[in-house]
Amino acid sequence: MTRPERGLAADATVDGAARDAGDALRTARRAFDGLGIRLAAVALRPVYAVYLRRLRAEVAAQPVPEHVAVIMDGNRRWAARAGHTDPGFGHRAGAEKALELVDWCAETGVREVTLWALSLENLGRSDDEVGTIAGVATDALTALATGRRRTRVPIRLRVIGRRDALPETLRAAVEDAAAVSRDDGAMTVTIALGYSGRDELLEAFRATVRDLVAEGAEPWSIPDALTEGAVAAHLYTVGSSDPDLIIRTSGEIRLSGFMPWQSVYSEYYFSDAYWPAFREIDFLRAIRTYQQRRRRFGL
Repeated sequence: MTRPERGLAADATVDGAARDAGDALRTARRAFDGLGIRLAAVALRPVYAVYLRRLRAEVAAQPVPEHVAVIMDGNRRWAARAGHTDPGFGHRAGAEKALELVDWCAETGVREVTLWALSLENLGRSDDEVGTIAGVATDALTALATGRRRTRVPIRLRVIGRRDALPETLRAAVEDAAAVSRDDGAMTVTIALGYSGRDELLEAFRATVRDLVAEGAEPWSIPDALTEGAVAAHLYTVGSSDPDLIIRTSGEIRLSGFMPWQSVYSEYYFSDAYWPAFREIDFLRAIRTYQQRRRRFGL
């Protein structure tokens, strides 16, 4: 090896060592950040308990929304910040948080909950991540169906979205989970899987036109027959009320196509917390903010 070649090889070795050291430093920093968050949570626990009791009392003194919908965002970023390289860690924590939210809603008096767990666009991610998300959702639904995980009140479970686009194991879990549904005044929990607001509207318009054609409507009369009621009858959420309050986590201030028809008169609340870190305090703050607003319904 000539002297220039030895110099290049040495430079490459130094560069590789520097990259390895940088990667190690970043990993250590993420782990330290995660440890700091956990220690802070322990130290603040007594203060949290006092404030939580106060919030519960404030919320209980005012009417609560009948229907709360949640865009559960930030699982992967939460996992990365906690020092985990496996995004599945965040998705599993997010699924457990969703079950906690159902219990919070039951305790507060909310009668209907809609959770956006998987968008149709998310199904375009890598096979590994889609498989992970589908596996987590399958486990959560199976736990509900078999009784391994129970909510504090009986629930009527619904799943909306493009079931045909879901992995086969998840489709089967969706069908099995219907066994936990009840119709005796229990809380309604709707889970959006493979959901897209645009897709829902397109399907509703197409189904409405098909019905009109089947009824013998003349082509020239179809536009006028596309009424609000006719289209609403074909939405995924037919039979449910529109959400009074929509919560999105992770600091993102947008709906990303979530329930565009149903949310026209909804109130919105955006939380900076990543979904797995969303606490009952955060939930009650959202409810309290809703209670402080004057709903106008477009007026």
